[in-house]
Amino acid sequence: MNTTATSTPSAGRKALPAQPITLYRSAISGHSHRVELFLSLLGLPFERVDIDLAAGAHKTPAFLAMNAFGQVPVIQDGEVTLADSNAILVYLTGRYAVDADQWLPGEPLAAAAVQRWLSVAAGQLAFGPAVARVIQLFKRPDSPDAAVARAHALFAVMEQQLGQSAFLTGSTPTLADIANYSYAAHAPEGNVSLQAYPRLRAWLARIEALPRFVPMVKTPIGLAV
Repeated sequence: MNTTATSTPSAGRKALPAQPITLYRSAISGHSHRVELFLSLLGLPFERVDIDLAAGAHKTPAFLAMNAFGQVPVIQDGEVTLADSNAILVYLTGRYAVDADQWLPGEPLAAAAVQRWLSVAAGQLAFGPAVARVIQLFKRPDSPDAAVARAHALFAVMEQQLGQSAFLTGSTPTLADIANYSYAAHAPEGNVSLQAYPRLRAWLARIEALPRFVPMVKTPIGLAV
């Protein structure tokens, strides 16, 4: 178990949880990292529990009782047990963020804009750069060509969007940015170059400059950038 206890007052927090939130994660999982990143950005105390995916720890009865799909991440916040990275982001926003309307706006059109990118994170991002990275990381025999092509198609759209605003839905970061950051930043590990996307790379740098940003571990595979 790795422990992080953050107690510095934060403008982005309603109140500390009664006890540290437990984050069941894999350090190399972008889905896990987006939750870890948001916990840190909100200044919330949490404990990391690393799940050994290679050993099948995510398929044990104890873990399946927390998430029947056998996937990380999962959080435990007091009596609340919650799976699915994007669902966890929504929960943490509503439960703990003072500036909740920044991260997940209440205005219908702005809310829809964020939801669109949450869907992208579960769709084009997951089946593009995330899959390309998994193929390289675990040396799978699958051809990466389709995933790499999907990644470049996605990044071309993001590059266009980021020519209109500093973040994916406007001038300030939202859950859209948190959900899409990790696998975009680590796309080169799946042999997806970011060289052709200067606006996307600048967006990554803006997220990395946020107070209490925490990086995801880099793996020694793929391209440099």
